[in-house]
Amino acid sequence: MNQVVLVGRLCADPEIIGEGEKQRSIVTIAVNRPFKNIDGIYETDFIRCILWNNIALNTFEYCHTGDVIGIKGRLQTRSYEDEDKKKKYVMDVIAEKVTFLSSNNKNSEKERKE
Repeated sequence: MNQVVLVGRLCADPEIIGEGEKQRSIVTIAVNRPFKNIDGIYETDFIRCILWNNIALNTFEYCHTGDVIGIKGRLQTRSYEDEDKKKKYVMDVIAEKVTFLSSNNKNSEKERKE
């Protein structure tokens, strides 16, 4: 079973890429680790997530930098060649459901329109 559940803060405002039925948004969320490192500090992971179609549009419409969101999805691996023709692998989270958990800004709809 390939299933991931994350809760974190958006690192930047979502943006829409593409048109029609192929719209997507690539967001990064900051997810705190539930334990302290050897120095007694909680570390944070920055996880790239890909949102498609209605999920991407709703997130773009209602979420901003710093908002807490929950993402349920799956991991997907892709590969590419770098400048030196070495094969590199990247793992993304493909969102199947996004839940808006909190908002840092009460006037987010007003700001989006301006």
